[in-house]
Amino acid sequence: MSQIRKIREEEIRLAKHLLGLANKNPEKYVFPSNVDDYEGGVMGSINFTLGDSGDYAGDIVQVEYTDEDGVRVLITLTHNSKGELLDMDFWKENFSKLLKYPTPDKVAINTRGI
Repeated sequence: MSQIRKIREEEIRLAKHLLGLANKNPEKYVFPSNVDDYEGGVMGSINFTLGDSGDYAGDIVQVEYTDEDGVRVLITLTHNSKGELLDMDFWKENFSKLLKYPTPDKVAINTRGI
């Protein structure tokens, strides 16, 4: 179930941080005023491109975060074939609800794989 809503400042802040971790200039990317909230916001995944989003063209960066309940969360920032941000995808290992949205200081490059 998806839901269109206003993008939150914490989402922009995190996405810009992830771009920086990938040695990309965040100022070169457009952040829309609205996003598509995947799964009704349960895990935190969002789509940046509404409508004609282009094809998935790969991951920009993947980080990990430990939620308040101690469960690892993988966060992957992706882009489309047009070079635009596509998704910021959250995957919590036990598929439960994200308890606390991560701040940039709480994420680290994923070195363990999925």
